[in-house]
Amino acid sequence: MSEYQKTAVIGAGVIGASWAALFLASGRDVAVHDPMPGTEADVRRYIDEAWPTLLELGLATKGRRGALSFHASAAEAVTGADFVQESVPERIAIKHALYAEIEPALRPGAIVASSASGLTLGEMQAGWTDPSPFVLGHPFNPPHLIPLVEVMGNDRTRPSAVTGAEEFYRLVGKVTIRVNREVPGHVANRLQAAIWREAIHLVKTGVASVEDVDKAVWAGPGLRWAAMGPTMLFHLGAGEGGLAAFCERYTDSFNRWWDDLGVLHLDPALAADLAAGVQAETGDRSPAQLSRQRDALITAMQKVTAPLRAEGSHDG
Repeated sequence: MSEYQKTAVIGAGVIGASWAALFLASGRDVAVHDPMPGTEADVRRYIDEAWPTLLELGLATKGRRGALSFHASAAEAVTGADFVQESVPERIAIKHALYAEIEPALRPGAIVASSASGLTLGEMQAGWTDPSPFVLGHPFNPPHLIPLVEVMGNDRTRPSAVTGAEEFYRLVGKVTIRVNREVPGHVANRLQAAIWREAIHLVKTGVASVEDVDKAVWAGPGLRWAAMGPTMLFHLGAGEGGLAAFCERYTDSFNRWWDDLGVLHLDPALAADLAAGVQAETGDRSPAQLSRQRDALITAMQKVTAPLRAEGSHDG
């Protein structure tokens, strides 16, 4: 099972279809189940649209393209699978019912990973008789394009399921982080929630418009964040003195900024103001057009940065 040749995707919305495209591109077989009418046509269309990007990024193998199959039940789809990616709607009753269905059908040693972003591992484990094969495997949308996967197990998880999930994701071109303690939103969602909270606060208090706050991110720190994380960047921000010198130099400034950060909650009125700001920013461009623009920009950045990151990992 070292190469995890047989995979299953349960739940084939945008996230599940993206996973299926990536797994197929790596040469693996993918068995898909989703009860929604039209699933097969939708998934095949999504894969066809994603395939040129997968080829451009070198994620599609030059050899075998995996076999794609569709199944009437989740239990049938997971039968014989080495790795199962679950991406059904984030309602705990749906998750639990699914786990009860597939658990008896799993092959020994199989790994099941959930794409859940809003539910915790502990909440989902309650749907299992034996949750040892089950891990968190949370991607960023779209999974075939954004490298990150957050992986988590706990004391009820088979250790080899966690390390095996990390190995599998690496084999299909992903970058993983280990979540060591259960918190709502895991790691990356909490980071982007913190940034968005302050972005909204700046708009609400009249500091800048929605468009200009967005521009302040993508034309400023967003470019640096695409290269390195914030702590490493600040380590570089004080020259040879590194992070210790940076903290000594800027402690008072950061404490002042943190004390002034906004604390707020979304409500309908605030959401309406933000939507109006986005409309002013986007004009006549549809979400589909903007998504294509986003994906093209991310693809271009990935093509440039992926070889550099690989070279840097060898140097380390």
